[in-house]
Amino acid sequence: MNQTQTIKELIEDILNKLTVDASVQVLETAEGPQFIIKTQEGRLLIGENGRNLVSLNHIVKKIVGKKTDKSKDFMSFSVDVNDYQAKKVEELKNTARLNAQRVRYFKKEVVLKPMSSFERRVVHITLEDCPDIMTESRGEDLRRQVVIKPYP
Repeated sequence: MNQTQTIKELIEDILNKLTVDASVQVLETAEGPQFIIKTQEGRLLIGENGRNLVSLNHIVKKIVGKKTDKSKDFMSFSVDVNDYQAKKVEELKNTARLNAQRVRYFKKEVVLKPMSSFERRVVHITLEDCPDIMTESRGEDLRRQVVIKPYP
């Protein structure tokens, strides 16, 4: 059995133990497989501001890491519920582009709200090809935020 199938079965097992009626679809992406859970009980799995979904990702990755043969490469993957993360990523990209336009127009840096490392990475990657814009992260721990500023 391949690793993708093993991860899918692990997620289905976790959902069964949580008594959540759901299906799991696998979408192959450039970053690795994405396991998309479709369910009517999405709010339970997503949680407030996606906290439960972050935890679910963490738990699945920890279990896979323990079960995976250390001599093999660890497969990069993610778990999403009802396309919540996909919508959030698109929202972050739009916020990054909009604020880059503000920086271009006003020639002043814009400081975004504190974000998780994943969210900050999305902003940095979205704007990395803009020659007139630079991004950096500032702050510590939960107060870490992205600063978008004009290139000197």
